Amino acid sequence: MIPLSALTEIDKAPSLGGAFCFMLLGRVTARDGRNRQSWRNFLRRAMAFAIIDAVIDMKKIFDALAILLTVAALMNPAKVFAADGWAIAAEALGVLAAYNSTLREMLALGNDVNAQMSVRKQDIKTNGADPNKRDVELVNSVMARLVNGGQYELRVNSLPFVWGVNDSDKFNAACYPMNYISVNRGLVRGLNCDENQLAAVLAHEMTHGIEQHSAKSYAQAVAQQLGAMMIGINADRGNNIDWSRLGAMVDYSIAKNISTPAEYEADEGGFYLMTTAGFNPGGGAAAMRRLDYYVRYETRDFLEFDAHDKPSEQTFSDHPDTERREAKLLELMTRYGGGHVDVRRDGRAYFVRIDGREIFYSVNIGDDPNSAAVNAYYFAGGLSKAFHDHDSVEGWNFRRVGSTTDFLTDDFAYRQVRELSAMYNLGDKVQQLVEAAYRNESPQIRQRIHEADSARRAAWEKIRAEADGAKAKDAERLRINADIYNDHGHGELALVQIERAMRAANQNDVAECLGIRGRAKAICGDYDGALIDADAACDRDPKNLYNFLNRADVRHMRGEIDLAMADITRALAIDDKNPVAYRLLGDILDEQGKSVEAEDSYRKAYALSKKNPHLIPLTYLEKIDPAAAEKLRKVNEQHDAKS
Repeated sequence: MIPLSALTEIDKAPSLGGAFCFMLLGRVTARDGRNRQSWRNFLRRAMAFAIIDAVIDMKKIFDALAILLTVAALMNPAKVFAADGWAIAAEALGVLAAYNSTLREMLALGNDVNAQMSVRKQDIKTNGADPNKRDVELVNSVMARLVNGGQYELRVNSLPFVWGVNDSDKFNAACYPMNYISVNRGLVRGLNCDENQLAAVLAHEMTHGIEQHSAKSYAQAVAQQLGAMMIGINADRGNNIDWSRLGAMVDYSIAKNISTPAEYEADEGGFYLMTTAGFNPGGGAAAMRRLDYYVRYETRDFLEFDAHDKPSEQTFSDHPDTERREAKLLELMTRYGGGHVDVRRDGRAYFVRIDGREIFYSVNIGDDPNSAAVNAYYFAGGLSKAFHDHDSVEGWNFRRVGSTTDFLTDDFAYRQVRELSAMYNLGDKVQQLVEAAYRNESPQIRQRIHEADSARRAAWEKIRAEADGAKAKDAERLRINADIYNDHGHGELALVQIERAMRAANQNDVAECLGIRGRAKAICGDYDGALIDADAACDRDPKNLYNFLNRADVRHMRGEIDLAMADITRALAIDDKNPVAYRLLGDILDEQGKSVEAEDSYRKAYALSKKNPHLIPLTYLEKIDPAAAEKLRKVNEQHDAKS
């Protein structure tokens, strides 16, 4: 579900102190001219503090956002218009300005690398890291396949996905606005470490991030809270309530339950994301079946997929919403295979059929109460994928292996259907029904499959084209975000981001992009490739001191200290008032044991950065500004205590 878990899932939400947030989310450096403290920038930073620091208290976050949004509306009184269903509801409540303002701020937060890194750090710090190496490796493997192999595109103001596996035992996962996916150990174990089911859940969360549902959800929550306040204002002892506004609020609240279009959109988007990444199309329905059993019989502490099911709203004896979503996922699987394959349930038994003729009968095995459904869904999912992928029966590659008939390939998505077929000697029957299906197939079925694939591909291509053709300021933001990933030591993410920046038609500094890419390559260990890019950046634009600073860092990582120092000298010759150059010089001098010279460089960096304490290592800050060092230490201690 959209991570209103960041509002409601108290035990996993990150909590950051205001001053700590200012360092991480308001990263003001000389780098991007970034010292301007306009009211807009102040509001953005204040919004970030309120959201992340107050996330542990739902009332607190609504109160904080209400104040900030009132200020925002006053500062930006331009007429706004409803653009979607949520906005229409908000407009009826008289809070559209608040909705739109919050949405803008949440989208900005979602494009903040420092916020992304901070939330990941706080998730693990608050909930602990999953100590089981297998859990972590499994999630890393599934996410890597989804991120690198799935069909999707990021909007220009979205960040690459990052993820972490924490030690919470709750059956949950959540995608935060900045595309950080938090995965609980309880989810991995609750799904029995099943790769296809895990892929379905994580692809669902990725879709929330891709579609920016989280930002919209927060904006909706704020609009709802402000709307409730306005309804109260219009009430006179309960006799003069504005019923038109109250009706809009009721409709708004109903739309927030599990049947909200955003959830179905995430289910559908997740289905196609996981299937294009090579997972079994039956994984989504299997995960939903496991989920239904979990909330029925194993726990009531359930937030992610069924937010509407609360003891105060309905009992846990019936979960029509979960069942409805399971049914919709099965419909997607059937449609994906051209309508040839479906699953019918009769009591505790599941029947897989090809064009209405039974091919596989599944009942629970041993102590696993979900094995009948899972086996049926995976058997059907493998068949559906094959019908989707192959335009003729020849693509199935039916062949005799000893006394049995085998088919298809070693593709991961086909594993269960081939294993179950071999176990129950169903190869001949599968071949017979598949041949009949193609023989009787209407040409329109193939046409619909190809048209649907083309439509999805065209939709993603449109999003990519919009990102590539984005305005210059958005292209610059891509470049800056890549640089910040480098600052955090994540060269692999910087490489993803800088390639997006270099694709942008309105990129205004290709030379600096090369320098940033060179630094990212060095962080990833490609020192030769790094130097090629860094040299190209300096040759292309020798007037940009950051090209020399990037090359200095590359040479520093290569162990070429004298050459690194020479590049820093060239950077200072361009601008001797740049604090970043003195900070890098101080770092190199400190590594060489030249503490006196290092302190002198840090003093210059501190002064030029307008006494930014976060720019200076604490051991040197204690000498340069003891009061600032003590204040920073207390802030860090308060933050640690909160965490």
